[in-house]
Amino acid sequence: MQATNNIVIKTTPLDNVGIVANTLGLAEGTLIQDGIKLLQYIPSGHKVALSDINKGGEIIRYGQTIGYANKLIKQGEWIEESKMDLPNPPDLKFISLSENSIPVVEPLEGYTFEGFRNSDGSVGTKNVLGITTSVQCVAGLTEHLVKKIKQELLPLYPNVDDVVALNHSYGCGVAINAPAAIVPIRTIKNIAANPNFGGGIMIIGLGCEKLRPESLLPENNDDSDEISSITYMQDESFHGFNDMVKGLMKTAETHLKSLNKRKRETCPASDLVVGMQCGGSDAFSGLTANPAAGFATDLIVRVGGSVMFSEVTEVRDAIHLLVPRTINPTVGRALLDEMKWYDDYLLQGQVDRSANTTPGNKLGGLSTIVEKALGSIAKSGKSPIVDVLGPGEKIRKKGLSFAATPASDFVCGTLQLASGMNMHVFMTGRGTPYGLSMVPVIKVGSNSKLSQRWFDLIDLDAGQIASGEKTIEEMGWELFFLILDVASGKKKVACDILGLHNDLVLFNPGPLT
Repeated sequence: MQATNNIVIKTTPLDNVGIVANTLGLAEGTLIQDGIKLLQYIPSGHKVALSDINKGGEIIRYGQTIGYANKLIKQGEWIEESKMDLPNPPDLKFISLSENSIPVVEPLEGYTFEGFRNSDGSVGTKNVLGITTSVQCVAGLTEHLVKKIKQELLPLYPNVDDVVALNHSYGCGVAINAPAAIVPIRTIKNIAANPNFGGGIMIIGLGCEKLRPESLLPENNDDSDEISSITYMQDESFHGFNDMVKGLMKTAETHLKSLNKRKRETCPASDLVVGMQCGGSDAFSGLTANPAAGFATDLIVRVGGSVMFSEVTEVRDAIHLLVPRTINPTVGRALLDEMKWYDDYLLQGQVDRSANTTPGNKLGGLSTIVEKALGSIAKSGKSPIVDVLGPGEKIRKKGLSFAATPASDFVCGTLQLASGMNMHVFMTGRGTPYGLSMVPVIKVGSNSKLSQRWFDLIDLDAGQIASGEKTIEEMGWELFFLILDVASGKKKVACDILGLHNDLVLFNPGPLT
């Protein structure tokens, strides 16, 4: 990193491009490292050629080929999307699955947080009454009910943080027995088991839907209180809408009384289950926010906790770097299988991975999905990958897991919620007002320009890494301590303060009927 006022960041000695870090970009004629003169204005976050690159030549960032020049690119020239051709993705058939030499993770002890211990051993970071549905038809009722509970009941139960409706667009008009239907069904079911709901949840159905409310209860469930929490709108004992709401309010009060007994207690940091996600990424994401999150990931793994990273299309082009980090060939094969499944899924839709990179990504300096993926995987740190989860599966092991999800912010967050996260960390470079009401979401800005403009939306400014004010290690520790404070209820994240929360969005690869 340059110590001068003209900051151009080169990530590895192999790179033949650098990233302009100055907030306002750099003007034509500016001298940068090694006496290179810029041939044109280059915006902040965008790439400058550090040497001549012939037509067909490799464009290298992160020590990897992110594209091929489709024309001569001169030293000091701005490299943007139109000058690059996309490389082929790594061929899954030729990635080795041999036993890998996995480094021993050095334990880190003595870190705790204040959480809500559940009877199954899981720990919540919030204390929330959840109301889930078996079909979208009843969403109007649940929204009405939540509003009424918040106004009339919630103030009476000070230990309960919130009441949320887990609405979705599934449940009927679908091929419920199709193989792919397992994805949305287990997602809805596993969300209801999230640690922040305290082991109990209300379920509202219509009565005629294909997805039966009973199927959303845990297997071998003998708890009569939970069974009695299923309510059908078409129940003939109700006489009118208000009578139905009155009955549901009584059920809600029973749940609130139970939740109100929960108290925070000191829990080891090993009880953390953290979902790592990025959205609205820019060229700084892979330099600042994601590496800082990766450092925090390694710290959480060292304390014995669990971390998930996701977004298949945003790891696909870096899969050759991830498979060697899996703990054995079985996990490596599972990782490759998820990539292959998604390749086939995109092929059926007649699109490819290049459709992932958004206009905002490109404005922020990310020219190709390859460049985006190489920066995206930085949030996984350096820890061994111990498991691979299919979409919506519950987390099974401590340590670092890959939870397969689409890259869509809302779908990824929904699936990580189903996998059991009790904390969420979301990195953004362009600015995404993303939030979930069920778990705390820490928002990390990749550049200081965004973080300062959105001072009341961003919880942590990782852009200080690009300016040289802080190191990745320093920012990683800061994020780790913030995770502990938020998990303990000592600090409140911006999206909770402002009440900015996104709807849940199911991943439904199955057919509609």
